[in-house]
Amino acid sequence: QRRVYRTTTHVPQELGQIMDSETFEKSRLYQLDKSTFSFWSGLYSEVEGTMILLCGGIPFLWNLSGKISGRAGFGSEYEIVQSLVFLLLATLFSAVTGLPWSLYNTFVIEEKHGFNQQTLGFFFKDAIKKFIVTQCILLPVTSLLLYIIKIGGDYFFIYAWLFTLVVSLVLVTIYADYIAPLFDKFIPLPEGELKQQIESMAKSIDFPLTKVYVVEGSKRSSHSNAYFYGFFKNKRIVLFDTLLEDYSALNKEPAEEDGENEETKSKTKNKKQGCKNEEVLAVLGHELGHWKLGHTIKNIIISQMNSFLCFFLFAVLIGRKELFAAFGFYDTQPTLIGLMIIFQFIFSPYNEVLSFCLTVLSRRFEFQADAFAKELGKAKDLYSALIKLNKDNLGFPVSDWIFSMWHYSHPPLLERLQALKDAKQE
Repeated sequence: QRRVYRTTTHVPQELGQIMDSETFEKSRLYQLDKSTFSFWSGLYSEVEGTMILLCGGIPFLWNLSGKISGRAGFGSEYEIVQSLVFLLLATLFSAVTGLPWSLYNTFVIEEKHGFNQQTLGFFFKDAIKKFIVTQCILLPVTSLLLYIIKIGGDYFFIYAWLFTLVVSLVLVTIYADYIAPLFDKFIPLPEGELKQQIESMAKSIDFPLTKVYVVEGSKRSSHSNAYFYGFFKNKRIVLFDTLLEDYSALNKEPAEEDGENEETKSKTKNKKQGCKNEEVLAVLGHELGHWKLGHTIKNIIISQMNSFLCFFLFAVLIGRKELFAAFGFYDTQPTLIGLMIIFQFIFSPYNEVLSFCLTVLSRRFEFQADAFAKELGKAKDLYSALIKLNKDNLGFPVSDWIFSMWHYSHPPLLERLQALKDAKQE
């Protein structure tokens, strides 16, 4: 794929009507920089993980956790307390070692290519807030999961799976209402033509829409997105301001800084960003197609079947002392360490195969959602929206077929555009 980035320096003939040479070159350089960063950050991650294993980092951190919890008055019999201290130290270590890479990605690569909208102060404030919120969710959930495994008896894997199912459903339900607003500002889409058209389209396919929000994503990045969430008869749609041509801060003249704007950069862009109302409706037609065709439910079912299988195999393997011994635990078999060994290491090859299968399925779902939008009469607008979004996000439309097959959860741009032009859909 890097060879494709390096050698494809001219717009291919089939892209001549879609992308100008300047945008093509910008996207090529952006993806080349991202590829280089991904290689080095991935290499570092592998080296770090290998050194932790070879040097006994996991048992060292577990023993350190025991000493810390012991000083707080919790002896070795309080395994769950020691597990939580271990988890806190491990995530703190991961956050600290990952910080330089995140800084470089944000303030060098994203900045260089015109996507970063954050100041250094906003970045660190955001990172600290994310760490705290993550711990507030991770630690209580983990403690309850470990407790269920401890008292669950022979069928603990069923109870553990049911618990994680409930937690995942609760988090999906509350995320956009209570968690996401901690980081971004959500405002209801004002009354007007766009809102009326969205509500009309939702009603035409029986989508139980209750609210439409615009999220101020431009504080953080100029990348664009849209999604819906909620269960049963309480669905909400969220549009990033960078998706909407009329709302994107990058299309407006820089205003005097006040309040939250002091935390973001005022940058004058020489480009028009976002989509027109008709194109936004086409994008939403695609997203609603995922709902109408049952893709969301199918993904949840697949995820939970996989989760149940993993907990079942965990129950089979947790008693194997040689697994713990291989990672430096000769005298104890902590449940949290067992979860880490089995889920992170033993299942690693299986997870790669599963990820590929889900990527293949995702691409099939994307084609089906595009076809659904076409049936709504949105083919022309979706066609132009995909081109605009590809341009705004500097997506590179040429890819190596093996790389694309393995990594791209969405079909390449040319394939989607060709499918939209075809007279018949499967």
